[in-house]
Formats: sequence, structure tokens, C-alpha cells
Amino acid sequence: MGETVYVRFQGTTRSPRGHFPGIFGLANGLARDGRLSEEQYRFWRAGNDWYDTHYTNPSEVDPSVYDHAVNPGAVAWFKSTAVHLLARVDGYLALLAAHAVDCERVESTDPGRIVYEDEDQVVVVPWRRDHPDS
Repeated sequence: MGETVYVRFQGTTRSPRGHFPGIFGLANGLARDGRLSEEQYRFWRAGNDWYDTHYTNPSEVDPSVYDHAVNPGAVAWFKSTAVHLLARVDGYLALLAAHAVDCERVESTDPGRIVYEDEDQVVVVPWRRDHPDS
């Protein structure tokens, strides 16, 4: 059996904290800033509600998972087997593209030190640049 492949959709510009924000954070930022049309807002709200219902929020299981002091730079990656979650990403990519927010799909078999895992995702602290697999 092959290695698990992890998938992440993220912006191409680093945040002030040094990581590449994920698509949900980027879309949430557009909504928070009032930049979505009424139709885009409805899509975003329905999409977030669907994801909230269909996968675990790691912060609800472990409130420290994204704590910068505990897990600096922690980010979430889908498992490639989570096809029911990955199938809905295209709508978010289209939403971000409509606002000229560049995104990329990144795949890895070893994205970092796993600090949270469930059947659909992992949260990792990315390897330092001098790690041989980074």
C-alpha cells in the first residue's frame, strides 16, 4: 500500500505570520471584509455550513492545535481519500479567482510534524526548510 498523499489549497502569498493561508481562511477574509457579492456570500455561507457539518474542526477537539506558541505555523491538509470534501473545493477556488486571489494546489506525502489527525485531514507544523523532505 502506498504512502498517504495530503492535499492543501493555499494562497501564493505568505501571511504576516509566515505561512500560506488556506482557501477557507482566504474566503473568510473576503467575507469579513465585505467584498463578496450577495450571491458569493450565499455560496460562501452555505459552503462553510456544509463543511462545518461534514468534517471535524480540529480546534474543537484540541483548542491548542493552532496556538502559535504551541504549534508554530500549524496548517491543515486534506487526506487525498477525503474525496467528499475535496469535491467542493472548486467553488471556493472560483470565488477566490473572481477576486484575483491566487491559489495553488500542493501535494505531499510528508507535509510536516502531525499535531492532529482524523480520517479526513491532518494539521501539521511544517518542516523547517533544512528538513530533507521539505
